Amino acid sequence: MNSTTYIGNELELFSRAKRWKSYYGNLLKPYISGDVLEVGAGIGETTPYLLNSLVHSWTCLEPDPSLSERIAEKIKRGELHSSSQVKTGTSKDLPSRPTYDTLLYIDVIEHIEDDRAELRRASELLRKGGHLIVLVPAHNFLRSPFDDAIGHYRRYNKEMLESVAPEGLMVQKMPYLDSVGLFASLTNKFLLRNTMPTSAQIAFWDSVLVPISKLTDRLTCYRAGKTLIAIWKK
Repeated sequence: MNSTTYIGNELELFSRAKRWKSYYGNLLKPYISGDVLEVGAGIGETTPYLLNSLVHSWTCLEPDPSLSERIAEKIKRGELHSSSQVKTGTSKDLPSRPTYDTLLYIDVIEHIEDDRAELRRASELLRKGGHLIVLVPAHNFLRSPFDDAIGHYRRYNKEMLESVAPEGLMVQKMPYLDSVGLFASLTNKFLLRNTMPTSAQIAFWDSVLVPISKLTDRLTCYRAGKTLIAIWKK
């Protein structure tokens, strides 16, 4: 089993970003159905924002044993889908056969050195007609001490993400999100240079900037933002 200890400590902090999770969750839900594998599920705080009535089963795959145990506790308390389960490990620990209808990587592949190989394994696990969904931080020019502190190998633009897509997958959507947050990230990069945002900064971003981004993202046709999403269909 491939297990590791996650070096970041931002999971608790960003678990409070409920408007942000609801925003991208509502955009992703139409593509999430059937048997779902969420890779790098962390502490399971994102999962409830992605669950919907089209889901048959939900598997949380998390390489950090301490984090996967926290997900297991949520399942026991009934906080996640009734058919949810958690596995400790990585995609390398799963049989390479089509098993899932949806694979999710939410803020994950930027932490993986060989992202191309990871997405190739994901494609092997995906059934025909299924969706591979990836959410990543956008634009290397936004890279800041925060990225280094939580173990990001890179940030992405559309060309970078398209270049690591496995063969046999067709892109359905590839929007940028959080256009207003892009400017907040530039402020952190050049002025604040924080290795970790404060609780107050997260609260301001989530309560003030994210609602504005929901409007400006539509106005810019999802062409600008600090987050990039890719939705592929097999």
